[in-house]
Amino acid sequence: MLVATYNIHRGRGPAGWFRPARILSVIAEIRPDLIALQEAQHYLRRETPMLGEAAVAALGLRPLRVAEAPAQQGWRSNVVLVRRDATFLRPPEGLRLGGMEPRGGLLAELDLGAGPFRLISAHLSLGAARRRLQAQALLAAMRTGSGPRIPTLLLGDLNEWRPGASALGVLEPVFGAPPHPPSFPAFRPWLALDRILLHPPHLAPQVVAHDTPLARRASDHLPLKARVTLPPA
Repeated sequence: MLVATYNIHRGRGPAGWFRPARILSVIAEIRPDLIALQEAQHYLRRETPMLGEAAVAALGLRPLRVAEAPAQQGWRSNVVLVRRDATFLRPPEGLRLGGMEPRGGLLAELDLGAGPFRLISAHLSLGAARRRLQAQALLAAMRTGSGPRIPTLLLGDLNEWRPGASALGVLEPVFGAPPHPPSFPAFRPWLALDRILLHPPHLAPQVVAHDTPLARRASDHLPLKARVTLPPA
């Protein structure tokens, strides 16, 4: 199962031009079974999709919608696209993570044909103290539903690159410290702001940046991707 995470910078490349079609082309390059997107909604027009529904469907994907906001592609600028044949074991839920700029995440339990797993997608704040609290909230959300009995994928922009610091210090006892290739800034990446974390940690031995000419132009972050092997149910 190929999963990815990608901060799409509100559909704008490093030069600032609004070009969401480039984002779709990068997703087509990756061909993921599941991809978590951050900064993927219009802040003032959340019910206007940033990514065309027909174009998303043409990639064999569909947005994971939250019952609280059914007209939106996502929740608090988080959009998760999954294969159209995904089976949901728990309805998608929006997570409120607070902060000066209200942050959020998405939680769902699903099966893409390789076994059940829990998905958490999130975009954390810029302040270290707030990120620590948000990471604690993500762990609390992980304990709901099926609890620790099924594998968990945590995907997103954690806004933290220092091992053991802030949010990473809270999450690493549960998710370990998997490979963390730099993803920001896209034109010359040197900060590992984006993460693919797994519990148990050995489910994806390799996490890599999707570094192509198109990806360097489409957003100020590069996508990360990983091949995940789920344990038998």
